[in-house]
This record gives sequence, C-alpha cells and structure tokens, in this order.
Amino acid sequence: MSGKKALLSSVLVLLVVLSFGALASAEPVKIRFVSLAWQEQSIAANYEIVDEWNRLNPDIQVEYIPGSWDSIHDYMVTSFETGDVPDIFHYEAALIGDFARRGYLADLRPYIDDELWEDTFEGAWATVAGDNGEIWGMPFIWESLIILYNKDILEEAGIELPTTENPWTWDDIRSVAKELTVDFDGDGEIDQWGAAIPLRAPVNRILNLTLGFGGGYFVEEDGRYTVRVGEAEKGLLSVIMDMIYEDKSAYPGAVGLSGTAVLPAFYEGDYALLPGIGVWARQQIMQNAPEDFRWGVLPPVKGQTQLQGANPQTLSIPKASKHQAEAMEFIKFFVAKENVTKLALGDWMYPTRKSALAMPEFQTEEAGWKVSSETVQFLTVGPWHGVPGFPEWKDRVATPVMQELFANQITIEEAAQRMESEGNRILQRYR
Repeated sequence: MSGKKALLSSVLVLLVVLSFGALASAEPVKIRFVSLAWQEQSIAANYEIVDEWNRLNPDIQVEYIPGSWDSIHDYMVTSFETGDVPDIFHYEAALIGDFARRGYLADLRPYIDDELWEDTFEGAWATVAGDNGEIWGMPFIWESLIILYNKDILEEAGIELPTTENPWTWDDIRSVAKELTVDFDGDGEIDQWGAAIPLRAPVNRILNLTLGFGGGYFVEEDGRYTVRVGEAEKGLLSVIMDMIYEDKSAYPGAVGLSGTAVLPAFYEGDYALLPGIGVWARQQIMQNAPEDFRWGVLPPVKGQTQLQGANPQTLSIPKASKHQAEAMEFIKFFVAKENVTKLALGDWMYPTRKSALAMPEFQTEEAGWKVSSETVQFLTVGPWHGVPGFPEWKDRVATPVMQELFANQITIEEAAQRMESEGNRILQRYR
C-alpha cells in the first residue's frame, strides 16, 4: 500500500512539475518598441497596429513606448552602453549608420523576404544599406520637400503655375517671389512677402535640396570622407541669402522659425510661397487653416536637376536584443501594405512600399497628394549617409554655422571655410 502511495505521490509531483513547465513555456515573448510618432493621427495608427498585433499574436506581445525626436539619440546611446535596449526603435536613416558602425545594430537582411525587398523602393533601401549589403533598418515612410503656395495670391497676380513636365527653377522662384513682394499702403513696410523659408533647423533642408545643384557636402576618396563646400554646395546658400537680403523677397524673420511656426502667417496671406517645406505640413494646414484658405502644392523646384536627398524613417533592432526574430516578425506586420498606408497617411508622408504608394489615397488631387507623391521619383540617397561622424558634424558644426549665415552674421565663404575645417577635424577622429 505504501508503494502505491509513493507511486501516486511521484505521479502527482510529476504532473505539478509538468504543469508549471507548461505555464512557464506559455509565457509570451515581450517586445519593447520605442516609437517617435508625434502627430495625433500617426500615434493613433501606431496604437491600432500594436493592438491588432497583440490580439493576433498572444505568444509575442509588443509594448508600445512613446519616445521623442529630441532625445532619442541620447536615449539609444545610453541603452546601448548599458545593454538595456528596446527590441525595436524608430529613428531615421541618416543617423542609424553611426550606431551600425559601432556594432550596435542587427543586420535585418536575412529576415527580409523577396516580396518585401522588391516592393520597397530601391532608393529607400540604399539609405539603410551597409558596405557589404547589410540592412541596418527597415525604411517605412519618407518625405520630400515641396513648395506650398497661396492660390488667391498667385491667381490674382496672374502667375502661370509650373507643371511636373515644366517645373520652376530657383531663378523662377526668385523672380516670382520678387513680383509677389508688396508694400500695399506705401508706408515702407512689406505687407506681403513673396516667400518664407523656415531655417531654424536648416541642415536637413539644405543638404537634401543641394543634391539638385549637384552638391553633397561630403566626398569619399580611398574609403575616407571629407567635407567639401564648393560651388555646387554654395548654390542654394546663395539663392536663399539673395532672396532674404538682396531681393528682400523672402521674410527675414523665418530664419528663426520652424516649418510649423511659419504656417499661421501663411494662412493670413503674409507669404505667397513656402519653398522647401516638408510634405507633412499639409496636415497642419488641413487641421488649422481657416476653412476659406485656398492653397496648393507645386512640383519640386529644379536646380541642375530635381533630385532631393531621402531620409526615411526607420525601424531597427539592436544586436543586444534577445528576441530579434520575433521583433522582425512584428516589423513585417508593421510595414504590411495596409498598415504602412495608415502610417504614411497619419504622418502625411509617403510609404516606402511601391504597392502602398499606388493606393488611391496617395493619387488624389485632394490636399496635394498626387503632386506631392510624384516627388518620390526624385528621392535619392545623399553622400552623407554612412559618413562616420556625420551626426556630430551636423549638430556641432553645420547647424550653428548655417544659422549664423542665414542671420547674415557671416558670409557664404566664411561659412564654407568653417564647415570644411571644423568638420574635417571631427571626421579625422572617426578614422
């Protein structure tokens, strides 16, 4: 009898152990996802996608962590150094290369199937590619710089609008802006400016548009990068300085304003044109402009070409993540055609997937979507992508130097010399 009891006890113990083991194995994998979504629609789209994933995948649960564009770089540096990393983080193509060089990022290429690879624009992949074909982040939405215009002002002045086939050049922009700069009451004060160019944070805008002049600020020789500010790079700087200080057709106060900050006066008719503003600004207009405000989008302005630098938003997986495969499964779900369409519409940007961009939502004339979406064909990778030390050059050299230049405190030649000399000292440390 005691033997039977002992056997029964052993069976019960075994069952308990197996039960606990089953419970332990049933614990879901937890994925931490740091998102930088900030527009209301985009945040809602992110939460909706995460909630849907969690409903469909009880074994892999995603925790949504709101982040900030202002602090994400420092946040991730600290995370990498301490080893306490999120499994997925949202950032931008131009800046993840620095993390990749330090060995912090997982290569996503082995996880990317042919369908996703071929359906994503080649120019988007180029912005996140390593020297040996690695993919350091999944590009999912990107933007271009567009020209917004006040329809009433241009129609009243009889201005003939550019077309996709016959775009304006920067000389055309200067000419039109001068014509539309008016002192209506003759008191010596400008009542209507031809243009406003927001330049509080000028570097991305200047670099991206400089590609159209054939410039790129960085050259590579024998695997080493050098900052070079030649005539091609000075081209756009000269146009902007001439519009503000020679033609007096661009509102000088915009030098200290962000893209968002110039919009209220645009609604009031203070500026006719907003050249080189992010495509996302259309959302702000739709949300905040008076109902009777009439506006439109013009095709990209032409330098030598209409090329612009591309800097997609990205999703990367730290190498220290213990759940890389599961994280990539969520990323694939996140960038599925229907989901990336929601995300792009939420941020008023473009999806990097060809099938998504072909959706009717991006081809309508409403809110300038069709004209804006046509700019994707001009997006390309800038030579600064992958440059060791680029983030430091951008923050410590280019930003303050360009701000001084556009405030008319230094000349273009002085700005060029400083960006080169101070920049190359920084790059030297990364060799």
